Amino acid sequence: MSREPRFPGATSISRLEAYSDAAPDGLAGGTPHLHTVSSEAYLVVAGAGTLQTVDASGFAEHTLGPGALVWFEPGVIHRAVNRGGLDVRVIMANAGLPEAGDAVMTFPDDVLADAKAYLAAASLPGADRPTAERRAAAAARRDLAVRGFLDLFDDGVPDDAHLNHERLDRLYSRALALVAAKASDWRTLWQHGALAEANATGVRLDALESGRDPGLAAARVTAVRPEPASLGMCGVLDRYDLAGPDPAGRDRLDPARDPRHSEGPR
Repeated sequence: MSREPRFPGATSISRLEAYSDAAPDGLAGGTPHLHTVSSEAYLVVAGAGTLQTVDASGFAEHTLGPGALVWFEPGVIHRAVNRGGLDVRVIMANAGLPEAGDAVMTFPDDVLADAKAYLAAASLPGADRPTAERRAAAAARRDLAVRGFLDLFDDGVPDDAHLNHERLDRLYSRALALVAAKASDWRTLWQHGALAEANATGVRLDALESGRDPGLAAARVTAVRPEPASLGMCGVLDRYDLAGPDPAGRDRLDPARDPRHSEGPR
């Protein structure tokens, strides 16, 4: 039986070239953010950097170099720091959910507390606008999120000793308030994506246990090229999308795509 092709387990994969311009604290790289449902992994293929993370256990820095793999669960705030040519393959669980808003950027609290202000801060100009304008907007968005990220630490010092857990708890509360209304739509995406893939494996196992063909003769190959580069939260993205490009020609990771969309990627 034919079906729409998906990456194994309904994951997604992108090539990420981390931003090389400096944020207000002097560190080059991406926009700090967290996911509320989906896990993520960075597989480094070139360059050097660090991944700054914050969760309930504290602050940490993870070295990023060729061959390094860092995996983090939903709820972990993460910030990619580019120390020279950082080139990463980003593997995301639940393909479709990150593009539908499963990311909250660490803007200052007054922005996180206002859904309209958050959407305005998270949005980028459309793909029809000049590249320089879009790059400037992506940098401004990143810089605002870095400001909020530094606010999580007393005196703005990002280390474990200065992490303010009260502010972290408030950020989590703000994130939940921003995305809660989207959960029913996300459930539909999950049912047709990751859950459907898991169920398909169960069907194959049932067939094998009963001595039937699990569908080997129906197997086909799918090959895709990356979509045109888009500006994500953490750098320039080349995405491999088996569903094809957005028919409206918009960046699929742009939070301005519709009111439900709060992800600007990675």
